[in-house]
Amino acid sequence: MPYRLYLIRHGLAEERGAAWPDDTQRPLTSVGAARVKKGARALARIGVEIDLVLTSPLARTRQTAEGVADAFEPRPPIVAIESLAPQGSVQAVLGDLEKHARRSSIAMVGHEPGIGELAARLAGLRHALEFKKGAVARFDVEVLPLDGPATLRWFLSPRILRSLKR
Repeated sequence: MPYRLYLIRHGLAEERGAAWPDDTQRPLTSVGAARVKKGARALARIGVEIDLVLTSPLARTRQTAEGVADAFEPRPPIVAIESLAPQGSVQAVLGDLEKHARRSSIAMVGHEPGIGELAARLAGLRHALEFKKGAVARFDVEVLPLDGPATLRWFLSPRILRSLKR
């Protein structure tokens, strides 16, 4: 079964510092949350379908995952996986992805540099791709477990994503 994988970096989050001593709890800003929702609605308008959203368990990625899921009908389930957290590995993410092989259209919400490293692995590149906050890339994969490079179909910066009208 062919798979569509959507890699998404979380939206604009509150600054690190005294207000958020526990980085795992640092939320999206109100602007970041609004931009995520606008970008997700644009994805839905251009025909993207999502069956499942996998997310890092950190607050800012969970909020991003919620904003993405809310744009789709039916609303896809959200599953938090440790492998998408900042200390996770590409190999662990790919292992977790295999557990959801019954789904054909999966969004994965993560952090930099991990999401860029995952994109590089999928594309067969040696160096990570840079993901701005809120960026989305679509990769097509023929089989899971992954047995070779995926096909990068598109990579949208947050600005381009928010400007899509249809």
